[in-house]
Parts: sequence; structure tokens; C-alpha cells
Amino acid sequence: MHTSAHTVLYDPDGLIEAELPLDREPYECLVKAVLAWTGQDTLTTRDLEQVGLQVTGHARAVAADVRRRADQLPKDSGTKALADVVLREAEGRLSVPIEGTVRCVPNRARLVRALYERLDRLEAARPQAV
Repeated sequence: MHTSAHTVLYDPDGLIEAELPLDREPYECLVKAVLAWTGQDTLTTRDLEQVGLQVTGHARAVAADVRRRADQLPKDSGTKALADVVLREAEGRLSVPIEGTVRCVPNRARLVRALYERLDRLEAARPQAV
């Protein structure tokens, strides 16, 4: 007897995800709030860990979007080369475990901001459909 209501999708190329726009506004607000923190904020370690997880998860989603957009550009494109540099940096920073500290979380927030800046530049460099 089959009782599961879940459907498993096979999408190894991430085509479904590529068609879904990122929910950018709430994360931009979160990044702005994190970067506005002063040393006097009274967040617990658990709060910092939760914010860090949110920011890190979104950084991974934006990085995947940057990678998809960069892969659409010619190999000799300067914009693609810059995106590759940003993605290598992001990969290195995201490979480090979250510490849930006042220093770690803003670093992840700055990464999200840098990834969105690169995504915007890739979008601007994208050939327009005629």
C-alpha cells in the first residue's frame, strides 16, 4: 500500500530551480539588518546560529543562480571570469562551518551582498531577446 503524498522530481540539471526567481527582498532586509549590528546587540548564540543558517542557505541559492547565469556567457567573457572569481571565493567561504558568532554572521551577509551584485551584473550583461 502506497501512502506517501510526496512526488520526487528528477531534475539533475536544476532546470526547475532555474525558472523560480529568488525571494530577494526579505534576504536583502536581513543582510542590511545584520550589517547594521553593533557590538551591543543582545542576540543569543542560538539566534546567531539561526540567522547564520538563513543567510548561508540563501548564499548557496544565489551562488547557484550566479553559476547558471555565468554558464550562459561565452567562455572568453570578462563578466563570466569575474563571476568565476566571486564563485570561487563564495565556495571557500561557504565551506567553513558556521560559528554562530557576531563576526561570522556578518561575513556571510557580506557574501550574499557580493553574490547579488554579481548576479545583477550578469543580468545586465545577458544578451536581450530580439
